[in-house]
Amino acid sequence: MASQYNYTVSERFLRYVKIDTQSDPDNAAFPSSEKQKDLSRLLVQELLEIGVKDAAMDENGYVYGTIEGNTDKNVPVICFCSHVDTAPDCSGTDVKPIVHENYNGQDIILPDDPDQIIRMEDYPYLKTQLGKSIITASGKTLLGGDDKSGVAIIMDMAHYLLTHPQHPHGTIKILFTPDEETGRGTEKVDLKRVGADFGYTLDGGELGSFEDETFSADSAKMTVHGIIAHPGYAKGKLVNALKIVGEILAALPKNEFSPETTSGREGFVHPVKVEGIAEAASIDFIVRDFVTDNLQKHEARLKQIAQSVTGKYPGVKMDFTVKEQYRNMKEVLDKYPQVAQNAIAAYKNLGIKVINEPVRGGTDGSRLSFMGFPCPNIFTGMQAIHSRHEWIGIEDMHRAVDVLVELTKVWEENA
Repeated sequence: MASQYNYTVSERFLRYVKIDTQSDPDNAAFPSSEKQKDLSRLLVQELLEIGVKDAAMDENGYVYGTIEGNTDKNVPVICFCSHVDTAPDCSGTDVKPIVHENYNGQDIILPDDPDQIIRMEDYPYLKTQLGKSIITASGKTLLGGDDKSGVAIIMDMAHYLLTHPQHPHGTIKILFTPDEETGRGTEKVDLKRVGADFGYTLDGGELGSFEDETFSADSAKMTVHGIIAHPGYAKGKLVNALKIVGEILAALPKNEFSPETTSGREGFVHPVKVEGIAEAASIDFIVRDFVTDNLQKHEARLKQIAQSVTGKYPGVKMDFTVKEQYRNMKEVLDKYPQVAQNAIAAYKNLGIKVINEPVRGGTDGSRLSFMGFPCPNIFTGMQAIHSRHEWIGIEDMHRAVDVLVELTKVWEENA
């Protein structure tokens, strides 16, 4: 990149996080919250202002845009993608970002709630930020780095490319999605309108991380049908479904098989919701593993545990259903090795050490990859996401902009 380039990423980020875009997992509408479109409309306006002539938002809140190529080579069309919504886990209303310049390693007490303290001992990655500037929220909300950092990084990349026409690149597509945090981020995306061959999501963490492998994921739901009777005359008759559901939860393994007892490449089964009444009650689970075939094994084990409990109660019935959520993107990306190779080359060209570890989660890229749009994940610098302690280093965001700009050059050179 030009040595005198004045990055716009941090000022964009500070502007974007103030816009409440929290998605709503309990709303079946799409997008799940209309306020997500507030940021999408601003992004369209800013893209048009910097010269992305076709920038537009569709009725579902997706933002599309094109930066035309400036080379005679036949370069694959590359898309950069981030999501505008923030997680339902923590409030995103009235976010007050604070820039802490020349971070000195001391505890950061967030002013709107002094009980919220960001300590280096809790977040060792802060050691990489000594003497640099970081951004936090004020203590009552999340920050919104997930994924407004990715949005801001892509916007700054677009600004750079359009102000530096001498930088060679093929056609670049931009995609901003709603509802990633509800698991529905690709539900209504128009990939024909995107018109790209390959893509990269900007939704990763620390500097240097590059993620081309995710969990494969299913959801599972079991519903226990008890035997109802008037509680005043229930002796020998009533079988309470709520109590049976409690027994099933208590019967789950304590030292393995769960997210709180697994790490690395281990999969898990995780109860995420319980609801019901004495007559019928249900448990929703998520099931995760890096090996897709292992999902069925986990689900069979879960069903067997439940049946061992319900089998003690004659007349009680249990329904057990499984739905596919997403699959390990590596199954697709291994067929297109140039996607990862070019990204890793961009990191190395900039002297950034590549951290390539599997994601114990999923991204929009997981689904996009299986929709015919291979799409690994690049770092943004975001830390402590979905929490009041969320923070991000400004220099990490600068480096992510550098990577995107360099990556467009690598694709052009290798075409």
